[in-house]
Amino acid sequence: MSSPNTALPVVETVEAHGHLIDSHIMEQIFDTVVEFQGRFEVEKFTIGRTNSEDSHLRLRLETPTRALMDQLVGQLLGLGCTPVDASDAELRLAEKDCCAPEDFYSTTNHQTQIKLNSEWITVGKQRMDALVVVKDGASICRKLRDLKKGEAVVVGMRGIRVIPESKERDRQSFSFMSNGISSERQVETAVRQTVALLKQAREERKKIIVVAGPVVVHTGGGAPLCWLIRNGWVDALLAGNALAVHDIEAALLGTSLGVRQSDGRQEEHGHRNHMRAINAIYHCGSIAGAVESGKLTSGVMYETVKKGIPFVLAGSLRDDGPLPDTITDMSQAQDAYAKHLEGASVVLCLSSMLHAIAAGNMLPSWVKIVCVDINPAVATKVSDRGTGQAVGVVTDVGLFLDHLARSIEQNA
Repeated sequence: MSSPNTALPVVETVEAHGHLIDSHIMEQIFDTVVEFQGRFEVEKFTIGRTNSEDSHLRLRLETPTRALMDQLVGQLLGLGCTPVDASDAELRLAEKDCCAPEDFYSTTNHQTQIKLNSEWITVGKQRMDALVVVKDGASICRKLRDLKKGEAVVVGMRGIRVIPESKERDRQSFSFMSNGISSERQVETAVRQTVALLKQAREERKKIIVVAGPVVVHTGGGAPLCWLIRNGWVDALLAGNALAVHDIEAALLGTSLGVRQSDGRQEEHGHRNHMRAINAIYHCGSIAGAVESGKLTSGVMYETVKKGIPFVLAGSLRDDGPLPDTITDMSQAQDAYAKHLEGASVVLCLSSMLHAIAAGNMLPSWVKIVCVDINPAVATKVSDRGTGQAVGVVTDVGLFLDHLARSIEQNA
């Protein structure tokens, strides 16, 4: 018989469905329970018997305190666990613009559902680090800065279901290496599988987005990227001011960062060439104006304008100029990125840590990301976003783009 001073454990029962074994989700669930000083008992576990059939796990959880249980359930929610006795999601009204209730639910990048009137409904515009707002029986992700007074916000952890992306059952469809990071000797394999992703997106008439940094120009990747744009393999270009500046510098003056692209030698007084490029665009009013006037006749930005592909140039504190097309308001730049990323199937992140991570944070987990960078830390940072979503390719981006364009052309 327990002592009157001995607190009874807090008990919850949760369920999870999906490819729990080969996606390593089940072991993460067990580890998380132990991390929060909990105990678990497997009440039911059914293994999927075919490639398409899900497994089902039912766990009885115990923790010493309610606070630990609430923390544990919050962590397990992101792994796809839902309390068995889930009631409707709790809603609370925002008292002021941009001010959510303190216990608001913060989203992941995984598909999310909330329970309303005893029915599960899917949350729209899924992205990470957002609120869930409910209006007229529908729910949607909303950035904190966009929250308006009087909107109904989901709070707490009840009535919420998260569906993590599973590892591909077709192991060859999106796996360059078992740990997700590919070194240079895997470039050909990475290119071949990237081509397959691009072709699938094109066949399904879904968007292919390129997020690129100025290294694309510095490493000679501009020409193959131009080929991809010209031949319809890019649906939007997202970048910073620097990509456009150095691309235009190369087109007008033959240098990139003052270095001649013809022989790799430093141009005399070449350090000012990027400023001359910016000045030329200002004389034309915009990048499109420079193309229309005949001033700009080649390069990534030229091909983008000629093809009618939308582009966004997001500014930063270090920008020179910047170009007249560059969006210097960060909120506006984020919104412009998010607009073009919506509905994307594949995102190619090409040697731009800042913009690659920013774009990744805006994407739901079912969008495929291929991150190419010579720095393995960048590829790791972007690819560390959940099973199956992102893969890093550690190599020279110019080399990768050249192989990619040639491979598509040869297999067209």
